[in-house]
Amino acid sequence: MRKQLLAQRWPWFVAASVLLLVILSTFVEVRLPDDWDRRPRGTAEDIARLRERDDLNVLFILVDTLRAERLGSYGYERDTSPGLDRLANSGVRFARHLAQSTWTKSSMASLWTGLYPARTGVVQYNNVIPDAAQMPAERLREAGFQTIGLWRNGWVSPTFGFQQGFEVYQRPAASPLPPNLQRENPTLSDHGTDQGLIEVAMEFLRVSGHRRWFLYLHMMDLHEYTYDAKSAIFGASHSDLYDNSILWTDESIEILLEALSERGYLENTIVAIVSDHGEAFLERGYEGHAREVYRESTEVPFLLSLPFRLEPGIVVESRTQNIDIWPTLFDLLGLESPKGIDGRSRLPEILSSAAGHPPGDGGQIAIADLNQNWSRRNTKALPTIAIVDGPLRYVRMDQEDGKRREQLFDASNDPRELRDLSVLEPEALERLSAVADSYFETKPVWGETPTREIDELELNLLRALGYQIE
Repeated sequence: MRKQLLAQRWPWFVAASVLLLVILSTFVEVRLPDDWDRRPRGTAEDIARLRERDDLNVLFILVDTLRAERLGSYGYERDTSPGLDRLANSGVRFARHLAQSTWTKSSMASLWTGLYPARTGVVQYNNVIPDAAQMPAERLREAGFQTIGLWRNGWVSPTFGFQQGFEVYQRPAASPLPPNLQRENPTLSDHGTDQGLIEVAMEFLRVSGHRRWFLYLHMMDLHEYTYDAKSAIFGASHSDLYDNSILWTDESIEILLEALSERGYLENTIVAIVSDHGEAFLERGYEGHAREVYRESTEVPFLLSLPFRLEPGIVVESRTQNIDIWPTLFDLLGLESPKGIDGRSRLPEILSSAAGHPPGDGGQIAIADLNQNWSRRNTKALPTIAIVDGPLRYVRMDQEDGKRREQLFDASNDPRELRDLSVLEPEALERLSAVADSYFETKPVWGETPTREIDELELNLLRALGYQIE
């Protein structure tokens, strides 16, 4: 009887603990031991047999605004991510991974549903994911998982349909910043931190009982360029501050993983580290995100930590996308993915890479898409799109005057994709332009995408994230 009551009441325990834990987190400093990872060693055969287990949990960490090439495991020369690099070196790293948009709401709608933005229809600030959408939390809840989501970005709030399937879906209460923290965006009004988010997550783990769980954390400190004195080691430029914040976020994640290890969860938990988009630093005149779809704001990390250590870790070199994340996780768990989605499971590539077979793209083209007018009311869509085919990236940007700008880059000879080859490669330009035309002919799978009225108070909260909503 006691266990039944706990199972019924755990969501309320978590909700009631939020404010207290967030406040306490501003005073607690956690030091990590070097040997917290006590997982056993695993093999490719163990990966294939994960679907046979009935004790697996899923920890899904979304680090908002995390650019892949700013992590050591993706080749960065600075030591910004020692904790995430350790996970990559003992897990699975997807080396060429594309986000479907550079604006959070559109990108997350694609990540959760496995559909490209043109097929979700979530391309405008007031669009809502309809009830007909099949969300991962719904599928996992049906399979017997406890489902809890903790978020700090207003674009994934329940008012936009992102709560579907979660037993608890909430934004932890904000608290004043500790004196040792700095935040480099003076417009922001949310004074919470990811450490507060993690404290609430730890409380969930404490009261979760014996049911399997799915825990989604949407972290925002990197988006807000938050860091402390210990992580302020890379300089004072805008780009340096971003790196400082990655280091701060990396330590926050390690605090949570150490807590998982102490409670014995790492041995039966799949941990996914993902992002919704990257960040630009004037590589071609743009700064930030939600404006264009070049590599600096669309190439993001995807890391998997499994219930065992892989020695060495697996690197999947094939092109992958955010729409592939949940089909891959479902496959690992032995669950079916929704029918008719654009994403696909990458478990075959994981097992192939583990066996030492050469990578291949399988002929799949990857797409990132952004409506440049997403923040403007009563305006016509103004699309920009990136089509990635092997080393080639085609970028089209429609302009207000009706003109169209097209560019073509080849990463095999130009890794940063700064040299436009559109004049030199007209056949490739024409071929990928036709792919873009075909893409924009597709319609949302649920018919007309619903919208909702957003009052000025809520708009101001969203503007506080640093976006211009007109």
